[in-house]
Amino acid sequence: MEPFSDQFLEFHHIHGSNVRLDPSCTQATRVESFANGVCFSGKPLSPGEIFLVEVEEKELGWCGHLRIGLTSRDPSTLEVVPEYSLPDLVDLGDSWVFAITRNHNKVKEQAPGAGGEGAEEGGLAGGRVLGGGEGEGRVLGGGGEDNPSSNNKPKAFFTDSHLQINRFCIPMDKLVGRSRPGRFSHILDDLYKTNALPPTARRSRIGVLYVPRGQGLADMHIVINGEDMGASARGIPTNQQLYAVVDVFAATKTVRIVQVEYGFSSLQTLCRKIIQKHIVHRMALDWLELPERLKHFCKYE
Repeated sequence: MEPFSDQFLEFHHIHGSNVRLDPSCTQATRVESFANGVCFSGKPLSPGEIFLVEVEEKELGWCGHLRIGLTSRDPSTLEVVPEYSLPDLVDLGDSWVFAITRNHNKVKEQAPGAGGEGAEEGGLAGGRVLGGGEGEGRVLGGGGEDNPSSNNKPKAFFTDSHLQINRFCIPMDKLVGRSRPGRFSHILDDLYKTNALPPTARRSRIGVLYVPRGQGLADMHIVINGEDMGASARGIPTNQQLYAVVDVFAATKTVRIVQVEYGFSSLQTLCRKIIQKHIVHRMALDWLELPERLKHFCKYE
C-alpha cells in the first residue's frame, strides 16, 4: 500500500453548530440537543485511507446513532452546515452517508442484471441505511434478525495483522475497539474482536474509506471493529476530492479520531503487541516492571 504523505487526521474547522472540538481537533462532542452534529475530515481522503473514529461517550434518551460516509462537497464552500447528514446533506447531492444502527447488517451483494451494480450507480444520490434498527431505515440484507441465515458464514477476523480491502492493507491493531481496563477487560475485548457488541457501543471503532475500481469510480467501505461491511455505496465519482462525514447524532455524544499507522509499525506498537500477547488481561500490566508510559499505552490504546 502506498504511504500517505500526511497521516495525521483531524476534524474540519467547519462543523455543525452544536459541535465542540477539543484543542487537537481530534475529538468532537455534541454539546446540546440531538442534531447539528455534522463533522467533516480536515482534509480530503486519499484512496484507501481510512477515517477512523471511536465512540467515546453516549447520551441516553435519544433514538438513533452515529452516521458516517463521504461527500465530495468541500466543507469550506457550505454556506450553512446541514442540520442532519441524513437527509439534509444527502439531499444536496454528491454525498453518501449511512446510519450505523444497533442491528447493523452487511450490504448484500446483488447479482448483475438484478437491479444490482448499474442500478446502484444510477440511484445512489446519497447513502442508504446500513442497518434496520430503531426506525432508522430498511435492512439492505446481510445478518441480524431479518436474515438469520447469514450467521452461517464463518467469521475469520484477526487471522492476520492487517485488514485487506482490495489492494489496500490497514493495520488491524488500531481498527478494533477496546474496553476500559478492569476485571472483565479480557472478556469485553473478545466481544469487540468478534464484533459481537452493538456497533455503536462505547469504545467501538467505526471507519470509512473509498476504494477506486477504475473508470473514475470508487466503492465506499465502512469498517466496524475491524470487520469490513462490504461495498456500501458503489459508483462514487473520484474526479472530485472526497471528505469523510461523521454525524455525531442522537445517542452518540462524543467521538475521537484514531490515528492509523500505515507501513511498518513503530517500536512502541511492536512492544505493546508482544506484551499483550503474554498477559491474561490488561490489569496484569500493573504488576510488570515497565515504564508507566508504556503501561498506559498498553492499557488504553
